[in-house]
Amino acid sequence: MTIKPLIILPDPLLRQSSAPIETVDADVRRLADDMLETMYDAPGIGLAAIQIGVPRRLLVLDVSKDGEEKSPLVFINPTVVASSEERSVYEEGCLSIPDYYAEVERPAAITVDYVDRDGRRLTIEADGLLATCLQHEIDHLNGVLFIDYISKLKREMVIRKFTKAAKLRGAKAL
Repeated sequence: MTIKPLIILPDPLLRQSSAPIETVDADVRRLADDMLETMYDAPGIGLAAIQIGVPRRLLVLDVSKDGEEKSPLVFINPTVVASSEERSVYEEGCLSIPDYYAEVERPAAITVDYVDRDGRRLTIEADGLLATCLQHEIDHLNGVLFIDYISKLKREMVIRKFTKAAKLRGAKAL
């Protein structure tokens, strides 16, 4: 397994929609393993493949609490097929937007169809932090960032801050 470099805002790749994965093979499983290692190293609780520069519909999560045994989850081609009317608000952050957090309102519960690392089609019903994290990472697969849910003024301030930092690093911007 290899820790991969993270794509950071304002890299335009973060706004790209990811392509479906046609076949779950050793390369896809290796990518998932690398993503888990990268996520744990960051440290984070979720990571989409696009965040390491791979525009494929794959995400990994682990919402276990500190001190608990790790509980990694791999979602290939995830699709939200149902969401609750009830809403919940969580303070979200993102490995691609380091050290910035904002409250985001999303459906409190969702149902997601996906393929696991063994190629099996599964459905998961999620609520709480798992539902929020799944929605956040699926958004990444569609080129959507959590800052798209905050006010335009705050979003523009965040983008300006990261664009300035990227210029200082010599990186490309959105």
